[in-house]
Amino acid sequence: MQYRQLGKTEINISALCLGTMTYGEQTSSSDAKMQMDMALDAGINFIDTAELYAIPPRTETQGQTEQIIGDWLCARRNRDRVIVASKITGPAPHMPWIRGDNIRLGRPEVMASIEGSLRRLQTDYIDLYQIHWPDRAVNNFGKLGFDADTVGGEAERFAETLEALGDAVQRGYIRMIGLSNDTPWGVLQALRLHEQGRAPRIVSLQNAYSLLNRVYEIGLSEISMQENVSLLGYAPLAAGVLTGKYLNGQVPKGSRWDIDPRGSRYKKPRMEEAVRAYLDIALRHGLDPVHMAMAFARTRPFMSSVIIGATTTDQLAHILKATDLVLSDAVLADIRQVHALNPNPCP
Repeated sequence: MQYRQLGKTEINISALCLGTMTYGEQTSSSDAKMQMDMALDAGINFIDTAELYAIPPRTETQGQTEQIIGDWLCARRNRDRVIVASKITGPAPHMPWIRGDNIRLGRPEVMASIEGSLRRLQTDYIDLYQIHWPDRAVNNFGKLGFDADTVGGEAERFAETLEALGDAVQRGYIRMIGLSNDTPWGVLQALRLHEQGRAPRIVSLQNAYSLLNRVYEIGLSEISMQENVSLLGYAPLAAGVLTGKYLNGQVPKGSRWDIDPRGSRYKKPRMEEAVRAYLDIALRHGLDPVHMAMAFARTRPFMSSVIIGATTTDQLAHILKATDLVLSDAVLADIRQVHALNPNPCP
């Protein structure tokens, strides 16, 4: 397992991070604990969760994932061996069970969310605390076309949120802060607020990155490298789409497309064409498509850690077989050709 520096800190995180959003929904508590044991044994020292989880979000399962992780940490007595990341839910009027009718991310909301996560995780501190999505209208989760009519007041609201996170750092509730599903403006504004002495420096940005969605490369990759803000790339398999299991209109029973009523950002017109092309590359080079997709994401120069997720322990064991895979120049050349012909079919 490779380890990489987290932002400008002295903390090294594993190149793979264990994602946990299925815990408490598709993945039972016992299986989830087996996954965490397996990940730790494989050298993964980094676990990511959120107050929102399990997914798909429901009032009955909200917080279950953190509770399962907390039970595991207490049972194994290994808190000092694990870097735990969690997230505060962004504005979510469609999920009133999170904060009722209040969609703000002000100081009271930030502190209440952190305290709730600490209780469920059964720990005194969270290593990395992230804003799950911004408190403003942005192009994320597959949305395209910026709505200029929504602009107004974002800077001060953002400052209030980051200042509240700074207070939590001062109290020892969290060690570091990061963003998620954010934009170049969001990252640079957060860095500016730190330079002004108003907030801690963000160490990371958790955004989607896969063979089907490389929009991070357009602007954010340069910021990651120039400003030393770590990319924690999620959905390297495009929520399972890159396995090919959804081709020809298939929706396997119990799969994400089957159980999540919200739909998928990867259901796009050019998706099938791109997936078939990438599966063909893997076949021609004797590679498992899961391993090829994982290795591609993990070896990007701007990537600090790839967040992997698995419903079952068998799936996780299969993913972990690609831990040290490095793609040949020939494979990378074929990937470049496909990307040039069909760039970012699922942004």
